[in-house]
Amino acid sequence: MRIVPSGDRKRIKKREDGPAPKMLDLSRKKLFLFDLDGVLTSGKENPVKLGGTEVINRIRARGKRFFVVTNDSTDTVETVHERLTRFEIPVRHEEILTSAKLTAQYVAKRRPGATYFLVGEKGLETELAREGLRRTTGKKADFVVVGLDRWLTYDKLDRAQEVARNGASIVACHSARLYMYESRVAMAVGPIVRAIEYASSKRAVAIGKPSRLMFELALEKAGCGPRDAVMVGDQEETDIVGAKKMGITGIIVKTGVFSRGETRTAADAIVERVDDIADSV
Repeated sequence: MRIVPSGDRKRIKKREDGPAPKMLDLSRKKLFLFDLDGVLTSGKENPVKLGGTEVINRIRARGKRFFVVTNDSTDTVETVHERLTRFEIPVRHEEILTSAKLTAQYVAKRRPGATYFLVGEKGLETELAREGLRRTTGKKADFVVVGLDRWLTYDKLDRAQEVARNGASIVACHSARLYMYESRVAMAVGPIVRAIEYASSKRAVAIGKPSRLMFELALEKAGCGPRDAVMVGDQEETDIVGAKKMGITGIIVKTGVFSRGETRTAADAIVERVDDIADSV
């Protein structure tokens, strides 16, 4: 499978004869970053595999590094690892960076042993507890921590904004608008955070993509610079824009939020599925 740089797509459509357009060369890249939902898998309760086994095996065979960098805030690293292992996608625990874990580490570093009001699910709560943070349901806390909450209620939102107005800082796992849920695109954390921000007149700190933090941590762990890295994702706003701002090459796949009918993207290349880049690694 040849990877077509995004800037060449119109030229390809207009020209059926003549030399082929220049292909994107990934052979000199040292680090590959993969989004999870919409790239490797899709869905939570009944996930399906989208790909990843072929390209990750190729990366390992060539002695290169990779990380799964996901805005998933509902799972722990262990549950993500279990899912990938079940689909025979060969990823180690230490190669998984989740927004839930990074958010917990960020809050704990800012204020060890802090109290927090949670808008989120069990996976995020587990990561926060591991860092020695204490959950409260009262009207005051050090932080309001916001992740994806599929059982969100008006009462919970209302209490969150009250805690924020009473002095709590707002920390969001990420600010993405959408994510790939089962076979459809669903609302993500961003709109939930915006509601709390608007009601409390406060701004949240967002930890996951497109924030620099997740990209910087991956680069630091791999010991390489942005020009040596590639981000493979399914979302323009989070995966591609975030990566490009860091100077990281961006590749977008058509198995998630970025649909098969879309053509406008800031990505350096577009592929149908994640394993389509295996031959270019």
